[in-house]
Order: sequence, then C-alpha cells, then structure tokens
Amino acid sequence: MSKFLKTCLSSFLIVFAFFPALTTSTILLQGFNWESSNKQGGWYNTLRNVVPDIANAGFTHVWLPPPSHSVSPQGYLPGRLYDLDASKYGNSNELKALIQSLHDKGVKAVADIVINHRTAERKDSRGIYCLFEGGTPDARLDWGPSFICKDDTQYSDGTGNPDSGAAYDAAPDIDHLNPTVQNELSDWLNWLKKEIGFDGWRFDFVKGYSPGITKIYMDNTRPDFAVGELWNSIDYDGNGKPAYNQDRHRNELARWAGDAGGNVAAFDFTTKGILQAAVQGELWRLRDSGGNPPGLIGIMPRNAVTFIDNHDTGSTQNMWPFPSDKVVQGYAYILTHPGTPSVFYDHLFDWGKKEEISKLIGIRGRNGIGETSKVEILAADADLYVAKIDNKVITKIGPKTDLGNLIPADFKVSASGIDYAVWEKH
Repeated sequence: MSKFLKTCLSSFLIVFAFFPALTTSTILLQGFNWESSNKQGGWYNTLRNVVPDIANAGFTHVWLPPPSHSVSPQGYLPGRLYDLDASKYGNSNELKALIQSLHDKGVKAVADIVINHRTAERKDSRGIYCLFEGGTPDARLDWGPSFICKDDTQYSDGTGNPDSGAAYDAAPDIDHLNPTVQNELSDWLNWLKKEIGFDGWRFDFVKGYSPGITKIYMDNTRPDFAVGELWNSIDYDGNGKPAYNQDRHRNELARWAGDAGGNVAAFDFTTKGILQAAVQGELWRLRDSGGNPPGLIGIMPRNAVTFIDNHDTGSTQNMWPFPSDKVVQGYAYILTHPGTPSVFYDHLFDWGKKEEISKLIGIRGRNGIGETSKVEILAADADLYVAKIDNKVITKIGPKTDLGNLIPADFKVSASGIDYAVWEKH
C-alpha cells in the first residue's frame, strides 16, 4: 500500500472513530418507570428477560435507573454512590449481567446520573446530616459540610461556593465548583463505564448546576451518548392553554446544550408540551412562524431528545401526561421526525403498543431518518398535520381523511392506526 493511501486510510479511521454517532441513528428506550424498584425478583432481572425484544425492535440505547444506594427506592436521593448492591432495582452483579446482555445484542446502556444533590450518611457535631459516605473502604466521595453549596443553609457550614444553579430542597446541594467534587465524581463516572459497563449518561436535574459543570463531566468521561433533563414550564396564554410561540422555552434548551459544550443533548420538553396540546384538535401548533417544527428539533435537532412521557410526566406520578388515547400519534411524529426519539417502557411493554411502535422504528431505520433529517410541512390545520421527511417518508396525524393531492402516487402506506398514517417512497 502506498504511503499516500496509508495516510488517507489512517485519517479516515481517526475520523470514523471520533464520530461514531454518524453511522447509526440513535433510538433510546427508557427502560423503567416510577414503580420498577418494587418489582418482585428485581428490575434488572426483569429487564434482562426482554433484551431480545428491545434489540429486535431497533433500539440502540437503553436508559437505566439510578444505580446507587438511595434514601428513596427510585434512586433519586442517592447517598453511597459506589454502593450498587443497595439499589432497590437489584445488585451490582445483576446490573452487570443486564448490561452484558444488552451489549451482546448491540445495545448500549445509559446510566441515570443524579449528582446535583446527595443524601448524607451521618450527622456532624451540629446534629446535621452532612457527612457523606462514598460506599468504599477508602475516602473516595467521603465528604463533609464544606462540600455543600454555602447558600444551602439547612446543611452547609458556609465554607463552600455559592450554588451555580437552582436550589433543591429535599437533599444537600453539592458544590460542583469544588475541584475535589469534580475530580471524584468524574472518577466515579469513569468507574461506571469501565467496571460496570455503562456507555452513556442521562443527567438528572441539570438546572441545579451551571451548564459549564456538565461540560466538565462530559469532557472528563467522553460518553457515547448523553442527555440532560432541563425541565422548566412552557409558556401559557391567559386562557390556560400553551402559547403558540414557544421560542423562549426552546431557546433555553438550546442555550443550555451549547453552554454545556455542544456534545450533550437535552430532552425536548418544548416539543412534548406542544405535541400533546396539538393532538387534541390543534395540530396547527406543529408549524412555527417560519414553517418549521416548533420545538427544539426545529432549531437544534442534533441536540434534541424527543419523548412522549417518562417516569415523572407519566407512570404513577402522572405529572404532565400525554393524552393516553393519542400516544401512538405522538410516536408517529417523533419516530419520523428529526432529533433522537425516546420511547417509554410503559408504552412499549405495558400498553400493548409494541407492534405499532416497532413498525414506526423500522420505517425510521429503513429510510435513514436521523437527528438532522429535513422536514417539509405540507399541512398544519386543526384536524390535519402532514409532513414529508427527507423526501422519503410522509407522516399524517389527525382525524381528517380527505388529503386531496398531498400524497404523491409513488408513496405507499407502511403504517397506520387511529388518526395517523405513514407513507414510504417506492
């Protein structure tokens, strides 16, 4: 082989290795709900039994629950971060076996990372719970009150840095401006990668610390995939309905992703809020004033993770649920549009929607629809939404059946159900 060809091949391999996400479109499954920690026999074992179904459906990544010891069974009030055997979802060996089963099927595992706050193991001399235990025989993550944000006066001794984000009342706010915190949490994250097998991160409650902090953890751990939960309210009109223009809300998400370094995605709460209002007879909402999708996918699709519901908005918490009779319409939208779609476990396995969702995932894969696919919105009326994606797929949502001449003759129906249909170009 000539020196020139060797150099070209070497350069190609370097580029190929640095941009693995460009080779395949990511499709995420949230692999748990709010009640999963109560599952008899353990959630990790339960989920391991359906790994073949997950892989066959076309998912590339599974988001798993917080893995560490926690005061709350769901894992969102973590304490001994290295202690995975105290998790209510199962022990560390069961978790490793689950991840290995996923890897054997070519599916990657995403850990739910809860680091904004942390519960303490013991009280200090003041009688305040602020002495942390890492879960190892050594001193890793064994912190005291100086590691708590100084303005978290309920727990802090006043010597830490001010909180760089929003307060969290249920547990001590960790001082992420402290270099020891950054180094030891980065070490823990890399341990989750190397020893446990995780490939990526879902960062919980990212508004609790500055986006620059997320960038530090991203740079120090280089995950295969990462997404942050920045959940703030969308804008509402005086009549209690969502405002048509949600630019402020989606720009906030875009700004966070950019300030966090640009390599981490954000859950597209804007699209969720608009979509669940739109499917209730207001499909005109799905086209913004510039003729584009109105959520984060309309301005920064590469950094948008779209979803219908999760363990907070749906499940037994039901804080902000998608209309239950229109869930598949929602999936017809997010699984054929730009961004990275995330499917909720309940919808796939508990609601009997696996066949419909799998068919939509298949259409996405066959046509190479990905994070930055091009959307041409052909109609956005109260009872009808029609969009062409990459000139390969057409998606229709809404009860209207008279589509006029919107569907070209060379497009054939590949999937359909109540008030939705998807055509592929033939």
